[in-house]
Amino acid sequence: MIMYTLMPQELMFPINQEIFDNQVVIDYEGISLLVQKKESNEYEVLRILSTDPNHYLHAPVQPGSKIPFI
Repeated sequence: MIMYTLMPQELMFPINQEIFDNQVVIDYEGISLLVQKKESNEYEVLRILSTDPNHYLHAPVQPGSKIPFI
């Protein structure tokens, strides 16, 4: 079976489910993001899931940046 997806292999077939329990896909300002929930009522951006190159230049959604819960 071949899966054509933007999702990383680790997200599709997790090795340890506990690692991925806090990760969710959200839509922030029209950009799909893979984020991880933090204790301080914010998300940390892990990956941009968009195919639009302009979204990768948008500073507030760069991997590692923090965004508030929406």
